[in-house]
Amino acid sequence: MLTVIKLLVSAGLIYAVNEIVIARSRPFLGSLIASLPLVSLITFVWIYYGMKEMPAERVEKLASHSAGVFWFVLPSLPMFLVFPVLLRKGVHFWPSLVICCLLTMVLYAGMAYLLKRFGVEL
Repeated sequence: MLTVIKLLVSAGLIYAVNEIVIARSRPFLGSLIASLPLVSLITFVWIYYGMKEMPAERVEKLASHSAGVFWFVLPSLPMFLVFPVLLRKGVHFWPSLVICCLLTMVLYAGMAYLLKRFGVEL
């Protein structure tokens, strides 16, 4: 039952942002909601409630997850600048999306390398 609730809440957020942007023609509000760290916050709740019996492990998992999200948000940010530039330059949606995903993957790999090199364990 908990899995169904997790799926409904998570999917509901994506649906809500989509409806606000498309049906209500409110791209600013949709962008604001989408930019909130809702997925991370929901994940914190799922981890917290999924590990009730193990408080020490739960704290460590939550702390590690939060730190990891911080470090991996940074290399994902350029995608949000490159994507609109590509679209406005006439690159079609799917090639733009693929380019941005590849760029993000390269930046993630670079971040993982840098973190490891500087001794940051996630």
